[in-house]
Amino acid sequence: MATTTSTLYRLHRGYVAVSGPDASEFLERMVSNEVASLEPGEARPALLLTPKSRIIAPLRVVREDGDSFLLITDAALAEVVASALRRARFAAKCEIELKPYRGYLQVGSGEGIRNDDYGVEAFESWAEEERAAAEQSELERLRIEAGTPVWGRELDETILPAEAGLDETHVSFTKGCYPGQEPIARLHYRGQPNRRLRVLEVEDARPGDEIFLGEKAVGRVTSAVPGRALAYIRREVSDDAVLQIGGAEARLHLPSPRP
Repeated sequence: MATTTSTLYRLHRGYVAVSGPDASEFLERMVSNEVASLEPGEARPALLLTPKSRIIAPLRVVREDGDSFLLITDAALAEVVASALRRARFAAKCEIELKPYRGYLQVGSGEGIRNDDYGVEAFESWAEEERAAAEQSELERLRIEAGTPVWGRELDETILPAEAGLDETHVSFTKGCYPGQEPIARLHYRGQPNRRLRVLEVEDARPGDEIFLGEKAVGRVTSAVPGRALAYIRREVSDDAVLQIGGAEARLHLPSPRP
């Protein structure tokens, strides 16, 4: 789905600043993606994980300058992230504090860091002051069609990163150690998740609806708008399978090949 207008949306984000001479080294050993090589103004997705590779929070790590980073997460998770980092800081010389920023997404041309969560050109920014903007709910169709998981719907502490496809975007398999690295690497190199997050074409569905292939339950809807849904689907379901949701036919939505 493409858009030709430039619109500012309000995002429900939380922000944690990590700054000090050891900030880069500390974050490099705490999050799942490589962040030490970021240049000022650059951003990279990452995860904060438990030692068993359960998700504490999805992050976007921004290097603001040499010794200062900003971690962007869901608004409900900012305090969780700050507390987890403080417990692990030990002797690292860095400060960890919550920031009272408001988040914004400019769909179309704009300023800030690039955001690929919605399948269209978009830029994310933040500020202390309130700006006139549309609520994030208007972005829901774009997010679902892009197959992007969010906390509280597709993501929680029970979801493995590989199930949500985050091993492809939020994880480095070449960086140094971090909490949860071993289970993620083991699944990546030696196995596959039993289910994956998929986009469905369906006339009508609701979060929580079970998905059937014949008589067998093969998944559950996590987010939905008219015509589209996100769901975790068993890995053995083929791309051309005809599924059922509440008596309605549903099919897997296959992304268009990139030019």
